[in-house]
Amino acid sequence: MPKPNLTTLTGGYRKTPVMQIGADIYCDSRLIADELEERYPLPTIYPSGSRGLCVALSEWSDRPLHISSSGLAIGANKRDFPESLMADRKKFFQGFMDIENIETEVPHSKSQLRAHAALIEEQLSDGRRFWLGEEPSLVDFHAYVEIWTVRAFVPSAIEILSGFHKMEEWEDRVKQIGHGEMTLGTVEDAHEAARASIGLPGKGVEVDNFLGLSKGDLVTVFPDDYGKEPVAGRLVTLSLREVAVERDDALVGNVTVHFPRIGYRITKA
Repeated sequence: MPKPNLTTLTGGYRKTPVMQIGADIYCDSRLIADELEERYPLPTIYPSGSRGLCVALSEWSDRPLHISSSGLAIGANKRDFPESLMADRKKFFQGFMDIENIETEVPHSKSQLRAHAALIEEQLSDGRRFWLGEEPSLVDFHAYVEIWTVRAFVPSAIEILSGFHKMEEWEDRVKQIGHGEMTLGTVEDAHEAARASIGLPGKGVEVDNFLGLSKGDLVTVFPDDYGKEPVAGRLVTLSLREVAVERDDALVGNVTVHFPRIGYRITKA
């Protein structure tokens, strides 16, 4: 979906992935994972009650590992990208990744990526099939996509990732899980689904939130790492796991936009 059409639903949030269920818009793979786990608990993505560990490890894959993999993918192909795209990426990643000097950072990114790959190799060294044991978890999916990015878009990927045989076998196992069945839709389908639906009721606002916020307050929510476009709306949920705001849009009507609590700033509008 083109970003202008996506941000009509999200209220400004530009990162991917985003999941829409009617008039509820879920931002960030961590919250999407929680929502899917609640709706479809089997098979679980948090085996043996490992949600806390999975979320903690996702901070590693989403930040330092992501900087290395995306830095390599962009740095290795920067000259092939339109200037307008690079200007957008510079603004989007400001304070998180140095797009201006990303080509000169390639050697550093390569060395960092090998160090991250070594962590994966070490974790799998006892013969386990996946990160946490015999069953796949959210950690596997988050880490896999970063290694996949390098293999797909960095010409020197084979050299960079050479020697990590356990990791290669793990990549094959994750790949074999597959993607399920996909049905393509249109922008109009997504917008109509939002207009025709009513969002889930808010879950309330925790009293001791340290932010002085109450249900119904006008707030803005934005990531604290990059892509910091604020989403404004009425606060309907603020818990230790989630923040959600209700907003009105002339095109899609009344929608509720959901974010994880960790990694997002919430301020009074």
